[in-house]
This record gives sequence, C-alpha cells and structure tokens, in this order.
Amino acid sequence: MGDVWEEKNKFNTWLKVELAVCRAYTKLGVIPKDAMEQIEKKARFDIERINEIEKEVKHDVVAFLTSVAENVGENSRFIHIGMTSSDILDTSLALIMKQAGEKLTAKLKNLSNILKKRALEFKDTVMIGRTHGVHSEPITLGLKLAIWYEETKRNLERLKKAIEIISVGKISGVVGTYAFVNPEIEIMVCSELGLTASNASSQIIQRDRHAEFMTAMAITSSSLEKFAVEIRNLQRTEIGEVEEYFSPGQKGSSAMPHKKNPITCERISGLARIVRANAMAAMENIPLWHERDISHSSVERVIIPDSTILLDYILSLFIDIIEKLKVHPEKMIENINLSHGLIFSQPLLLQLAKKGMTREEAYKIVQENAMSTRYDNKDFKKIVLNDKRIRKILSEKEIEQCFKIDNFLKNINHIFKRVGIR
Repeated sequence: MGDVWEEKNKFNTWLKVELAVCRAYTKLGVIPKDAMEQIEKKARFDIERINEIEKEVKHDVVAFLTSVAENVGENSRFIHIGMTSSDILDTSLALIMKQAGEKLTAKLKNLSNILKKRALEFKDTVMIGRTHGVHSEPITLGLKLAIWYEETKRNLERLKKAIEIISVGKISGVVGTYAFVNPEIEIMVCSELGLTASNASSQIIQRDRHAEFMTAMAITSSSLEKFAVEIRNLQRTEIGEVEEYFSPGQKGSSAMPHKKNPITCERISGLARIVRANAMAAMENIPLWHERDISHSSVERVIIPDSTILLDYILSLFIDIIEKLKVHPEKMIENINLSHGLIFSQPLLLQLAKKGMTREEAYKIVQENAMSTRYDNKDFKKIVLNDKRIRKILSEKEIEQCFKIDNFLKNINHIFKRVGIR
C-alpha cells in the first residue's frame, strides 16, 4: 500500500493522464500522428529534476510538465492543451485512490472469509452474552463472529460504493467550463483510464466524493476497533475466554514475566482513532472558496495516504488476530456458572405467564428469587423449586425445562442461514 503513494507512482499516473489526453486529441485530429508517436516514445520524467525545478517555480505540476518537456522536445507543445493543474491532479488522485481502495477491498474479502470460517468453527461454542457488561443470556462465540462477518460485509459494500463515487475524472479546464478543451476529450480519457467523466465540476472534482471514501474507511476502522475492544475485554483476567496469540519468546512486560497483554488489539484501537479524525478533516475539505482554493490540497496529501495505509495495516493485524485467536471454551462454561443459574430467569418468567400468571406478578416473584440468589450466593433453581407460589403453577419437570441451555440456542442456525454462513 505504501508503494501506491510513492512519488514514482504519482508521477507515473500524472504522465498516464497526460498521455491519455494527447491520444484523445490525436483521435480528434488536433495532434498529428507523427507528433504523438514522438510524444509516446520520449515522454518521461526525472524525479530529481522535478524537485530541482519546483524549488524555483514553486509549482509541482509546472515542474513535472517542464521535466517531461525537456525529454519530449518541440512536440511538448501538444501536452496539457486546454488543461489546468487540477485536471491532472484530480484525475490522477482518483486513479490512485481507486488503486488503494481495491487493495483494501481485497483484504476485507479475506477477513470476511476468515470470520466466516471461524464462525462455523465456534458455532456451538457456548458462552455468556453480556449487556451493560453484565451477564444476560447464553450465546455462542460463533454467533458473535457471525455478527462481525455480517458487519464486515457491509463495510465491504460501503467501501466498494465509495470507490465507485471517487472513480471520477475531470478534463474541463480552469473553472470546469470546457472553454479550451473539447468535452469529448474528457469522455475519451476517462473511458481509457477506467473512470467515469464528471457530469459537472468547477476547477476541481467536488470533495464530497473524497469525504465519502474517507468516511467509509473510518467506519471500517471503527468496526475493526469494535471487534478488537471485544477481544480485549474477553482477554481480561476476570473473563479469560479468548486471547491474542502469544508467540514463543514474546514478552508481555519488562517488569512482570507473567503478563500476556492484548497489545495488537490495543494498537488497532489507537490507530482507528487517527482514521476517524482524518475523515473529519475530509469533511472540512468540502467547503472551498468559489470555484476552488487549495486549502484542501495540503490536507489530502496527509490524510488520504495515511488513512489507506493505516486501514491496510489494521486489516492485516486483525486478520492475523482472528486466524490465530486462542479460545477457552472451558472458561466460558465456568463463567456461565458464576451466576448460579440466574441466566434462566426469562424462560421461567415466560413459562409462568404461559400457565396463566400475570406478567407483572411472575416478574415480581422471579426477581425476588433472583435477588436472593445474587445476594446470598445460592442456586437459583433450588430456590425456585422451593417457592410455593411457583410450585402452584409449575411442576418440577416444567421448572427443569426452563433451566436448559438449549432454550437460548435453538434458533442459532436460523441466524447463520440469514447471514450466509453454511
């Protein structure tokens, strides 16, 4: 991903756009064929020379064009006809962002496949579900991963749409009026480059497009942080249900040899903040003066390369985490049993209501027994079996039926089928 943003690729892309414009002019008979042959043959640049020229002219596109002209010679007069700097800058940026975006979608697809595989692997691995950080009812680790899989699919579609939105070129001159460039040139150039011609632009392609791309990356990074935070929580000593892979020879602390910390997930959490902050800067780039100023330009030189590189890196980290994630099913069962059966309060409530007790009365009775269990550290089922109010309504067999884990998991297959995991 770093190579995408290297100067060499940038200038190669600029040259690609300029040559595409020249070819379009040649097809329209504006540039003689023999001149175009010479342009194709000689058009090249030297980065050191560009930097040398830019020190004097203080304009990167002019420096680039001068370097190319020094190599092409007299036929360089046909290069950049009717164009402004933003024609080359914005069209090239679209190509480079598309290139970066396609690398990101490839990694998202890979993550999606890995999440699907591991969701199936742990489809029946029972663990406690937590709401507000407190035990609620059982789920499976596979369900948690299936939810991540579905979210990753949404992020993939979101990013694909954003790539489509940004894959737009503009060859329309200094204020977008085509005053000195034939509109057909733009259509021909964009077609050759695999872009869509902008329907309407000022001197630049409008920055809401770039903000959408940046926002799609920010949402994706936020999802990855969400997943990473969950793993961090589940790795806490008091929970201990999953943990990051800890390689042979790895050290968790300079002071405490026993430590195994979720450092990679923590790194993801930190870096995701930068991607989100960059998306905010991209939205700040949308309002510009009149047909264009360059307040957005310096920002984009930082935020777009940084965000694509960071998201690419975060994806690599998380793919490795999920592939090597260590799972402790025995600890999951141990944690489920911490509540002494309180997790079965809802099936009991529903069964009492089903047998004729009002919901309000049933809730009150079940809650009284639950609080007794919580504060006296007693077994919930034993307390329920000894409650005369409940035994008037439910038989021992009916109560036993309320205390089965399967009650919570009978529709897991339905969810997996819905998200496309088989």
